[in-house]
This record gives sequence, structure tokens and C-alpha cells, in this order.
Amino acid sequence: MVRAATQVASFAANNMPLPQQAPADIAADAWQTTRLVYQYLQARLAGNDAQADALRAEFQAGLFDPRWLETIEQYVQYFGPDGKRQAPQYRPPTKDTPILTFRLGAVVGLMADWGTGTAAAINIAKQMAAFNPDMIIHLGDICYSGTPDECQHNFLGILGNVFDLTRVPVYNLTGNHDMYCGGVGYYGLLDKMNPLPLARQQTSFFCLRCTDARWQFIAMDTSRFDYDPFGVQNVLVRIGEEEQAWLASRIAEFPGNTILLSHHQLFSAFEQIGQAAADGSLTPYNPNLRATYTAFAAAAARGRGRIAAWFWGHEHALSIYAPYLDVEKGRCIGHGAIPVLIGDGNDPLTRLVDPAKLAAPPLAGC
Repeated sequence: MVRAATQVASFAANNMPLPQQAPADIAADAWQTTRLVYQYLQARLAGNDAQADALRAEFQAGLFDPRWLETIEQYVQYFGPDGKRQAPQYRPPTKDTPILTFRLGAVVGLMADWGTGTAAAINIAKQMAAFNPDMIIHLGDICYSGTPDECQHNFLGILGNVFDLTRVPVYNLTGNHDMYCGGVGYYGLLDKMNPLPLARQQTSFFCLRCTDARWQFIAMDTSRFDYDPFGVQNVLVRIGEEEQAWLASRIAEFPGNTILLSHHQLFSAFEQIGQAAADGSLTPYNPNLRATYTAFAAAAARGRGRIAAWFWGHEHALSIYAPYLDVEKGRCIGHGAIPVLIGDGNDPLTRLVDPAKLAAPPLAGC
């Protein structure tokens, strides 16, 4: 697929027509998939709906996954080809934004990148149910674009079939996929989850605190500024200033252990974060989120508390990191429902400068 995409880009950059047949050394399926997706994108962005529909029909007739096209269709519907039609929905903190609570000894089910609606996702939910969790936290991504239908069928519907959602509260962060339709499905989902007497999550970030003041979860919205499907690899996400200040206040007033939660990774040994330098080298961490962590660590010190760990998703892998950038325990758990094949993603990027080291081997297969 990478070779096919590179070849398509080369033809396009040199204003050469794309051949129907695959060039030498490129698999036929990979070539047809890449060629059709590229031509489909060009037709949609040019407003040539008739051509785009014809390409979509050709795509669906092949042995491909046409539903990935929904990401582009939803993006164009809500944002337009220039990406400026509509800003993503967001609910800022107010003086009435609640602190959510859970009881001492509660069992927490934590997963990320789970909302695929697949048999694998259903199996994960059933395996989690075997531990009888008192609450569930999802770190974002309901595929493909977080539409209202996808939020119902890929997320709430499956959880409702496996858990008693009148007893088990569900807390959910935004992922970049949830923002491709402007967040309409995600924010509608917040208003459906956790009926009374359960505590309802009102915003895309939250503070979830144990009643004995020993542990709390601080969940941040890193996807608010990541709604462009064309810039997934290079984007440097950040936290809004008002939100960061509200979360830092919750940390500063808490004398116990804080676990940070986000969709996007603070650092990685396997994926590119931000633009490459002129020599092709890559920074292994997000400088915006590093500054956020520095502010949060300072807030914890003021409150005589500590940051115990940071869990994230986004990368579809399980990565258990050794201490890095003063983060004692950094954990990527983005393998929530995406198959991780043997040998897939096990080799750290060689272009990363001084990346984090793994404390345990990555997931070998599932």
C-alpha cells in the first residue's frame, strides 16, 4: 500500500495520468485501491459529484473497504473542501462544570480506539464484562467519522447489549475520527449516556475523582484541533487554554494520585509526531502536550499530589513505556478493537531522535 501510494503521488506530482494496470512490483489490489481513492478525493474536492459517484461504485464493486470513504464524505459535508465551513463543536468549562466521583475500590474498565462495531470490539466488551467493572472509560475514536448512527451502533448499542448501562456509567473522550463530522455524533452521545442517578459527563474533558481522595482521572480533549483527515500524521494537537486551566486547578487541589487520560499520544517510539526536520529526523514527542504535562506536574506539586501515569490511544498498538520525559508510566492502549498483526508496528522509527524505550515488548498478535 505504501509503495502504491508513493507511485500514485509520483504520477500526480508530474501531471501524468494514472494507469489502470498496476506498475511492476506493486500488488494489483493495492494499486486499484490507491488509484480509486485518489481519483475519488480529487473528484469530490473538485465538486464533480457524477465522477465521484462513478468511482465510488467502482470501488464498491472491488474487494476493498468502501466505508473508509465515509471519512472524506463526512468531512466535506461538515467542513467543505476548504476545511472552513464549520468549526467543531466544543463545550468550554464553566463554574458549573461538575467533578465526577466514583467509590473506593471501584473496578475501572479502560479502552481506546474501540468504536469499530466489529466482532473484535464485541469480544473486547464481553471480556471486559467478565471483570464486572463499576465504570467504563473510552479514550476516543468511533469509526469511521463519529456520525450519530456510528455512535449508536458502534458504541452505545454494543455497550448496552453487554453491560447494564443504568448501573455502569460510561465516560468517553473524543478521538480524531469523532471530529471528522464536527463532533455532532459525539456530543449527542454525551447527552444519551449515564441516565440518573448516574453522574453524566457534560464536556469532552472531565475530572473523575475517588471519594477517598486517593486517586483521580484527569481526561483532556486532545482531538478538538484534529478534525482534518488529510493531516493525521503531521498534526500537533494541543489543549485549549481554558480547559487546561480548569484541569490544572483540579490537579492542584487534589493531594492524591492523578492518572492522565487522552486520545493522542504524548510520545511514541513507532509513529511520527509533527513535521520532520530538514534532515528527515523526527521529534519523538508532542511539544504542546509536553508543556501541558509540565504545567500539570507543577500543579500536582502545589497540591502535594503526584502524576502517577498517562494512558492514551490513537496508535493502534499496546506500548508499555519505561519512564520518559518525567512521565513515570506512559501507556498506549490503542489496540482496543483493531487487529495487531504479528510483526506489525514492532520496529521503532529509526528517524526518531532519542525516543522513549519500551518497558515490555509490544503486543505480538491478537
